[in-house]
Amino acid sequence: MAGPNSNFSEVVVTTLRNRAKSIADNVSNGNALLQRLSQKGNISLKDGGRTIVRELDYQENATFSFYTGFETLNVAASDVLTAAEYDWKQANVNVVASGLETRIQNSGSNAVLDLLEARIKNAERTMANQIATGIYSDGTGSSGKTITGLQAQVALTPTSGTVGGINRATSLFWRNQTSGDVAEVFTSSAVLESEMADLWIECSRGGDRPDLIVGDQAAFKAFWISLLPIQRITDPNTAVRGFQTLKYVTADYVLDHDSGIRASTAYFLNTDYLFWDVHSGTNFAVQERREPVNQDAFVVPLLFAGNLTMSNASLQGVLYT
Repeated sequence: MAGPNSNFSEVVVTTLRNRAKSIADNVSNGNALLQRLSQKGNISLKDGGRTIVRELDYQENATFSFYTGFETLNVAASDVLTAAEYDWKQANVNVVASGLETRIQNSGSNAVLDLLEARIKNAERTMANQIATGIYSDGTGSSGKTITGLQAQVALTPTSGTVGGINRATSLFWRNQTSGDVAEVFTSSAVLESEMADLWIECSRGGDRPDLIVGDQAAFKAFWISLLPIQRITDPNTAVRGFQTLKYVTADYVLDHDSGIRASTAYFLNTDYLFWDVHSGTNFAVQERREPVNQDAFVVPLLFAGNLTMSNASLQGVLYT
């Protein structure tokens, strides 16, 4: 077999390795939720395991009591902890080149570098777009191999289904909040304001409250129009970098209309309880080049393994129609 230009393929591998962290950063910065999780330190690198386990504090300690004097105290065991268990989700994109491209069509040094740069940028963009789409998915795409996204974790119907190995039909604490489901929610400012207020209250507990609202174009536009008399737009460089951002109570309201989010939907998220768990050895990791035995070409794979996980569902909400 007449192999491809070995010098070029080494340049591809070396350059991709040098840019692996920037690829991961570009993926996280290309999605409002992942960017917020990065800001909060909720992007967690895991070193392996059969599944991703997220511990949950799901109820109060039942031994609490008021007492007087020598009254007997309750020392019974109290089950207060459980765990959600998520599967690893894997993704791959490949930088591919043929011997024709590397030896003949792009044999000059500048041409080789131009080809390399174009292929790497395309791989970065593809990975970022597909991961972002997965963040909003219901986890059933590609025969269940996609990310366990917001449509699964912050569901329109949170009283059924299993998320993180926990059955929502029987585990009330694992149900998110919902509001809307009426045609007027994004066409009437009065209805929108009422529904948003209800959902905000339902998603708040003491000092816990939503800090990020992510909406599609219809949801964002409806809220923007309702604010025109008292318009409040924050600097995109100080809130969620690169995204157009409004403010609702103490939350940043972000438009994210072109990355797979469900139409006419806004997610009220408390990102203290959301995590982007990534395998430390497969965080957009560049693999050794691979040369097919029956082709004059080579492939450099870029691999990812991880998932979106959650430790509290009751403080998350979805507004939809």
